[in-house]
Amino acid sequence: MKYSSLVHRISGDGADAWRTHYEASAARDRGEDVIILSVGDPDLATPTPVVERAIERIRGGDTHYTPASGRHAVREAIAAAHSRRTGQVIDPENVIYLSGAQNALFVASMCVAGPGDEVITFDPMYPTYPATLEVSGARLIRAPSTGGFRPDLNALRACVTPRTRAIVWATPNNPSGVVFHEAELEVIAGLARQHDLWLISDEVYAGLAPGGRVPSLAARLSERVITLGSLSKSHAMTGWRAGWLVGPHEMVRHAEALVMCMLFGLPGFIQEAAITALEVADEAERRTREYCDQRRRRFVTGLEGIPLVRPVVPEAGMFMLLDVRGTGMTGYEFMRALYRAERVSVMDGAAFGRETASFVRICFATDEETIDRACARLRRFCERLGTGSPLRA
Repeated sequence: MKYSSLVHRISGDGADAWRTHYEASAARDRGEDVIILSVGDPDLATPTPVVERAIERIRGGDTHYTPASGRHAVREAIAAAHSRRTGQVIDPENVIYLSGAQNALFVASMCVAGPGDEVITFDPMYPTYPATLEVSGARLIRAPSTGGFRPDLNALRACVTPRTRAIVWATPNNPSGVVFHEAELEVIAGLARQHDLWLISDEVYAGLAPGGRVPSLAARLSERVITLGSLSKSHAMTGWRAGWLVGPHEMVRHAEALVMCMLFGLPGFIQEAAITALEVADEAERRTREYCDQRRRRFVTGLEGIPLVRPVVPEAGMFMLLDVRGTGMTGYEFMRALYRAERVSVMDGAAFGRETASFVRICFATDEETIDRACARLRRFCERLGTGSPLRA
């Protein structure tokens, strides 16, 4: 049987990067001794008031259809949280509640770009970005970053053509942890005004940035900025699938029409729990931010003196890139060899773009004992590489 050409577009180029993670997850489920640092799922419990609210609503029968765009109360809570974070005062009608920021990016890109259009984003980027942005038929243009993984603004200017419809970025970035500065955003804003472009800012990790916020263009360019948000990382709610999109009212109406075809409303009890999560956001984000800061410091200390590799310390978030060029391996080769020899699962940097092909991404949002054991295994692995000793199969 034949399949649509879309199935190849959706699969994306980074699918192989998950191979080791899936193998490690299966091994863990069998009770084997593996360490999984390949996925951003913080080792924290969802805040108790959020869980209790969800249980209360389930027991109360809140298990029926809800509006496709989300209940007014949750949109109101998101609008208030967005206003506090960005300084942009908005109406709840400018919000649509979705099952995670990945869905929000898909909906936003479908609304602003189509066949023949171009969307620019920066390497490195999350592995599903290419498929998500190109499923509409638009073409993804990768703007390179500088040596420190900051946006290369001169390269960005050169990428803009008459077909460009949007610029997309994540701040803090996954995998680099880079937070876009005001000066960088001002250049992006100028390009948007000059070329009449949409701007899509993925701010899923904003609550983990210093002070719990990142510089934003939302208040200055409200007519063309779409902001993506989520509770997944900041509140340790990855499995709850609670995300959203904030944008101009007309754009949100188009997004609602699309969501009617996709989701047709999300669980009411989760929406009610999301309202509670937003009420305790300051405390929840501070907890996760401090947790990640502490774990990042511990991981950097544990990596000191390990031969052949070099950590790239992030500004924010829960990931760290590890430069493995000294081993003579690509990120994929390092990922596979490390797992075979030491049963530590990391992510191949090539999944995030060409510029990180000689890196691996490590999630350090886990308990201290796991960090220490992972660093010990990394050290043993790299020391064996350095001496030419055979690796344990």
